[in-house]
Amino acid sequence: MTGRRIVYVLALVGSLIFYIIYQEWFSWIFLLTVLFFPWLSQLLSLGAMIRLKVMPEAPSRIPMGCDEKISLTVSSPLPLPPYKSKLRITNPLTGERFTVKSGAALPTEHCGKLHIKPHKPRVFDFLGLFRLKVRRTTEKTVLVLPKPVETEIPSDLTSRLAPQWRKKPGGGFSENYEIRQYQPGDSLNHIHWKLSAKVDELMLREPMEPIRGLMLLTMDLRGTAAELDRKLGQLLWLGRYLLEQEISFDIRVLTARGIANWTVQNTDALEQCIAALLDTPPATEGSIRDKFFKATWRYHIGGEQNEA
Repeated sequence: MTGRRIVYVLALVGSLIFYIIYQEWFSWIFLLTVLFFPWLSQLLSLGAMIRLKVMPEAPSRIPMGCDEKISLTVSSPLPLPPYKSKLRITNPLTGERFTVKSGAALPTEHCGKLHIKPHKPRVFDFLGLFRLKVRRTTEKTVLVLPKPVETEIPSDLTSRLAPQWRKKPGGGFSENYEIRQYQPGDSLNHIHWKLSAKVDELMLREPMEPIRGLMLLTMDLRGTAAELDRKLGQLLWLGRYLLEQEISFDIRVLTARGIANWTVQNTDALEQCIAALLDTPPATEGSIRDKFFKATWRYHIGGEQNEA
């Protein structure tokens, strides 16, 4: 932009000298044209400049360590005027900030939720002499997902995998059931007709469901970027392992906002928990390890330099 302004000033000075020397109607018209042409350009460009929209473009979810680039998409219902903008990337989990150009690689060395927005976007008239701040911008978020980190299965977990059973409230379908005698008021849908015919007495399938106490994973959201990668990777791996064993569990994490809690019963709930933690500021003091929770089984995910 500075270079174009210098060129315009030189053209204006040249046309003024030409008018002083020549002093004819043509030189006067030429001087007026050079003098007012930038304002005409500004008038013709104003609609496109005001309606210009700048949007970052990147995948919404990517694995940690992958090679992905961030680009800038610019749109306008009118012919596009010249523009200029960089991209500001922040990672609330690690506290890192980056300012990059369009086409640069995304910082995926560590997991986190990257917030990407245009940084100081400017739009120019068609001559490039005047500029305005772009008001119509959008923000993009990119989840950089942690890699699962395989963890040794705690020895005390094995004894918790075999659940106790109880009658399923409301009945309904269940793969597990116990046989008992029919009692008045029982649903006829649960009668075991073949067995009843053999023993000459009405027998009933009683639907059962497993019961377990609170299964709990705890973690302090704190540490270096590498430690956070490892902690969240272990949390993801352990969560998937428990779900494969058909075990529901709770996750409780100490963050800068206090203790966050999630109940995980399926993979979607686990992924939502991980996504929320990627966008949460880490805790600065204290430890959830010192907190008491009434749980049947509890496992604390450590990994900081000063933590066992």
